[in-house]
Amino acid sequence: MSAIKHIFLAIHILAVIGGLVLLLTSLPKPKKSIHVGFLHSMLTALVAGIALVGINTSLHASDPANYDAADHGKAGIKFLVLLVILALTIKNKKTSEVSTGLWAGLIALTLANVFIATSL
Repeated sequence: MSAIKHIFLAIHILAVIGGLVLLLTSLPKPKKSIHVGFLHSMLTALVAGIALVGINTSLHASDPANYDAADHGKAGIKFLVLLVILALTIKNKKTSEVSTGLWAGLIALTLANVFIATSL
């Protein structure tokens, strides 16, 4: 089960990095857009994150001495931030151009999620 946890962790990290890269590809362009892969990347991060919480809870229940309990507060905050990211992305996915503020907001929310994951 620990190996599966590491696989889902790698998928989660790669999905978030992929989403950031897809957003940053619009950096040199004067007209910002949301790449269609960004939505898929964030959905992958969501599914992998939910799987990680379930796996961590299961591992802790089976052997509390060797595995820490899942931090459901942190996971809940990350989930809410990711829902905001997904809502903004779905709302604006059909437009060919988005405002720079929305584009920067998506980057800020994604980086905020990374900050929450690594520091709290």
